[in-house]
Amino acid sequence: MKTKSKIQLNCIIGLTILLTACNQMSEQIIDNNAGLNGGFETSKNGLPVNWLLYTSNTVPKADFEISLDKENFKEGKQSLRFDVNECEDIGGWHSPGFTNEFFEVGKYNGHARYKLSFWIKNDGSKYRIKAGGVAPMEGNLKILIESDQQIEDWRYQDYEISVPKDWHLRMELNILEPGTFWIDDFQIVEI
Repeated sequence: MKTKSKIQLNCIIGLTILLTACNQMSEQIIDNNAGLNGGFETSKNGLPVNWLLYTSNTVPKADFEISLDKENFKEGKQSLRFDVNECEDIGGWHSPGFTNEFFEVGKYNGHARYKLSFWIKNDGSKYRIKAGGVAPMEGNLKILIESDQQIEDWRYQDYEISVPKDWHLRMELNILEPGTFWIDDFQIVEI
């Protein structure tokens, strides 16, 4: 009887792990012709291409919408907008946002320094932006900014990131509390 119970328990644990591992953590549409797409100008199905987006389809326990705002932008014809009604403050794929390791434009490899720049606006949300070097099974992302400050007019942000040898650049944006957040004109320059 004990053996049968152990087998059943192992089956339940194994099935739980398998089902959890199959959860989609982000959505991405790739367009090799769009390059970095830091202005979020190239889109398909209402989402900017070449970004790993934590969408309402992939983020548990959240109520939000990601859109391309054609009325409120800094550069080009649109910005990326997050309207968040409810979310967890965990970050990563548990919160609305996006990440990128820039495979579509060729990794930004180290040993090097990169300048990341972008424009943001914020109405009520709390957000976090991290960046740093990563390698298989390793990473050193540092918080560049975490704030709930109201930003009514577009504000320029720039940060220098060192990427160690044999690592490459990764960045991540998360919305941690409800509100509206915009980002536009994301750029990377080696310095």
